[in-house]
Amino acid sequence: MSKIKNSRRSVLRGLALGATAPLLPALADTASAAPRPLSAGDASFRWLGTSGWRIDAAGQTLLVDPYVTRFATGIFAPPFNSKTVLPATNATRADELCGTPDWILVTHSHWDHIADVPYLAEKHLNARVIGTETTRHLLVAWGVDPDRIIVVRGGETLDLGGGLIAEIAASLHSRNKTWSYFAPGTLTAPPAAAPENISDLPEGNTLAFLVKAGSDGPSVFLMGASDIDERAVAGMRPQIAMVATESTFHRAHRYVPRLLEAIGRPEVVVPVHWDNFETDLGPEVVPDTTMDLTGLIDQVRRLSPGTRIVLPDYRTVYGGDMRPR
Repeated sequence: MSKIKNSRRSVLRGLALGATAPLLPALADTASAAPRPLSAGDASFRWLGTSGWRIDAAGQTLLVDPYVTRFATGIFAPPFNSKTVLPATNATRADELCGTPDWILVTHSHWDHIADVPYLAEKHLNARVIGTETTRHLLVAWGVDPDRIIVVRGGETLDLGGGLIAEIAASLHSRNKTWSYFAPGTLTAPPAAAPENISDLPEGNTLAFLVKAGSDGPSVFLMGASDIDERAVAGMRPQIAMVATESTFHRAHRYVPRLLEAIGRPEVVVPVHWDNFETDLGPEVVPDTTMDLTGLIDQVRRLSPGTRIVLPDYRTVYGGDMRPR
């Protein structure tokens, strides 16, 4: 553990990050960034680890991939157990971090994205879930009311009320060393029994989202895995992009350049899915050393020098300009 933590410290030192404000300043003017300048406004963002976010804007709370319970599967300390039993949600942690959601967006159905959604959906009966058909079938098997689940494929633009808009794009899951990924496949009907282990949760296709956070809030691109169909997201032009970090295997060709070219070099890039998601959501973020965080940051700096890079932590609440409140 100490070796991994020291690795993160080395990354932070190498990136010249301040101890109290994990922001990477722009290296040039912002001519290539989004045209409308960001302001703190009323919107706020809190990273929930992995690709998870809590967004408070336009009088509503929106969650994306809220996975906060965290549990060991052996993926970071082999051997990996593909039959790891899904534990009960850590209700205290979920209640503390997730608030009272109005909307829950799920990029795909792997355990580190969906495992806590049934608890949140059942506790907060006014919350609606947006996800793929597979996400719907899994949640129905868990007992969630199907009328509260909105199935999307990509291409939809949903008015969530109060000026909160969600655009949905079809996306792609990242690839491992053998060009595959865990639990591929989709569901066309609810399983006969509620999911019991992580293998019961297929990927079920992957989505990306562009959330426009109210009339005075920013536009934010959110993704849950490090590959992209650039044709599906071309022209989205977010001001902030939460970019999934690719692995050191680099199985997706020119992932970062293709993404930045497609979405238009945002004003702010926030790396996500670079943490070890089997450690506690404590004050210190333990990095996943198989993820090329330094490579992502270097590419953004080179390809979009007007972009500010924010390396998030679990405890900071950020304003609509992605600066600590």
